[in-house]
Amino acid sequence: MSTPSPHQFSRRTFLRGVGVTMALPWLESAAVWGDEPGRASRPASEAPVRVAVVFSGNGFHSKEWWAKGEGAGMELGKVLLPLADFRSRLTFIKGLYHEEARKGNIHSSQTGNLLSGAPISSGGEIRSGTSFDQLIAQSYGRSTKVPSLVLGCERSNPSVHKNYSMLYSSHVSWSSPTTPTPLELYPALAFDRLFKDEASPGDRSVLDAVLGDAGDLRRRVSAADRGKIDEYLESVRDVERRIESAGRRGELQGWRPTLDKPDRKRPADGIPQDVAEHMRLMCDIIVLGFQTDTTRVASLKLNNDHSALRFPLLPSVEQAGHGIDYMIHHLLSHSDGADWLRVNQFFMEQIAYLCRRLDSVKEGSRTLLDNTMVLSCSSMMAGARHDNDQLPIALVGGGGGRIRGGRVLDYSGKPDRQLCRLFLSMMDKVDVRPKTFGDGRKMLEEV
Repeated sequence: MSTPSPHQFSRRTFLRGVGVTMALPWLESAAVWGDEPGRASRPASEAPVRVAVVFSGNGFHSKEWWAKGEGAGMELGKVLLPLADFRSRLTFIKGLYHEEARKGNIHSSQTGNLLSGAPISSGGEIRSGTSFDQLIAQSYGRSTKVPSLVLGCERSNPSVHKNYSMLYSSHVSWSSPTTPTPLELYPALAFDRLFKDEASPGDRSVLDAVLGDAGDLRRRVSAADRGKIDEYLESVRDVERRIESAGRRGELQGWRPTLDKPDRKRPADGIPQDVAEHMRLMCDIIVLGFQTDTTRVASLKLNNDHSALRFPLLPSVEQAGHGIDYMIHHLLSHSDGADWLRVNQFFMEQIAYLCRRLDSVKEGSRTLLDNTMVLSCSSMMAGARHDNDQLPIALVGGGGGRIRGGRVLDYSGKPDRQLCRLFLSMMDKVDVRPKTFGDGRKMLEEV
């Protein structure tokens, strides 16, 4: 017999083990969640937890990235003001870092391992580590058509800078230590990947999933056993007919996605010339992917570290009457001026937009934001100093009710302040539990 994926296997054993007729009302939700191995902690009626990583390069204004207090009364530095509406669901985390990223003290060596904490190879060689989002995608993500969605708004840079490949600066998601996850820059193609590709085996009907294995088995058994298999398959056909009928009557139970097809038009071909429009289209695509349960894991790289983006539509504070296009993002990051602060806020406005869209989607008693972990990150605190002794980390969302927001967690000066400990905590929320990850040996108990 062919080797089924965990998702196929769970649905097939569910039919055999519990009984076709008794299980009928719950098979619809089994197709999107079900009783998968290692997932017993969540009932099928509960919406899945999603993970979104949003990266912006070159750090932030050194004096305006801060938060203090708690709950709705939390005070925010100017960079974070766009997230003010989400203070009660914001976890501001201070003091975490990567030891390995401190060794090169250059953009590439600080970015290529941001989501893995792995050592980085120099000399133009490409070797980092599998990022935590892809570790989640390799197991948890297999329950959906698209295991993970990896998006970007600035092209990759293949050159070498100070003995390190700039591919490190251009990719935060890594499928393996030597393979950056392919990055989709075109909104239309990202949309097509969600809704126009052929369905993966995990999306097949219960009957199709059973036939794949049963057909192989049937050829290897006796005539009498073939009759038993045919009888079994006919019972599965009856299950599918009754599920279809129940669906028409609106009687299916359990959690289902709030959309079964996109509610927005396909984006135009090409890359939008408006940077804000490009970023928001990508945010919309993430929301659609989560809302339709086509994917549960996404990363969005708003720009590269060592970025060349310009922002002509943002009015300059320092040069009245002009847009902020007189200097590329990377060079602008080497100041703490008013225009740098404005660009920082622009990036946080995109994260706020994503959170607002997620929060507008109801999933039972929660919203999609309540069921998501949105991680905002950069590979350095301040671009002027390439300072990564502590990294700018903010987490928005409830993680399916498993994360309490409205808090400031400060690990400054404490031992075991590895960022990989946060990744272990986030992976735990989706039942992915490696014993260690990167240089992290235990989770952050507070998250």
